[in-house]
Amino acid sequence: MKPRYKIPQSVLVVIHTAALEVLLIRRADTGGQGEFWQSVTGAKERRADSWVATARREVLEETGIDCAAPGCRLRDWRVENVYDIYPRWSYRYGPDVVRNTERVFGLTVPDGQPVVLAPREHDALRWLPWREAADHCFSPSNAEAILQLPRRLAGPLGRGAR
Repeated sequence: MKPRYKIPQSVLVVIHTAALEVLLIRRADTGGQGEFWQSVTGAKERRADSWVATARREVLEETGIDCAAPGCRLRDWRVENVYDIYPRWSYRYGPDVVRNTERVFGLTVPDGQPVVLAPREHDALRWLPWREAADHCFSPSNAEAILQLPRRLAGPLGRGAR
């Protein structure tokens, strides 16, 4: 049977409240090599999947949050980061795949939003003010996305684009 590799196209979803409290979740698959805090991330299951469908699926799978629930608003920031795949996770991709394209989204949720983690993927969560959250991310692209959050909410994308 041929191995099923991950598609090197993923989403990064910064989940936050209107007061800019950001949800960070800790990866469970670090092998005891430090704490890896991040926003929701995940790859497309099929190349034909849309970015939005992938974002909605990953948020639901990793946090139990339905992006279409009352008080929630998913925004496609129309930003794509291309980066080298971390060596520790390269085995998940095809033999010659070394780079990933990541599409960035923001998801506004109500204060007190319940979160149910997928225990095989994440083992802890915390809500932090946006600047502090950026400082705790292991991924530079994740930290940069969080630092852009106030500007994204105030700009044209924050006023209606989905």
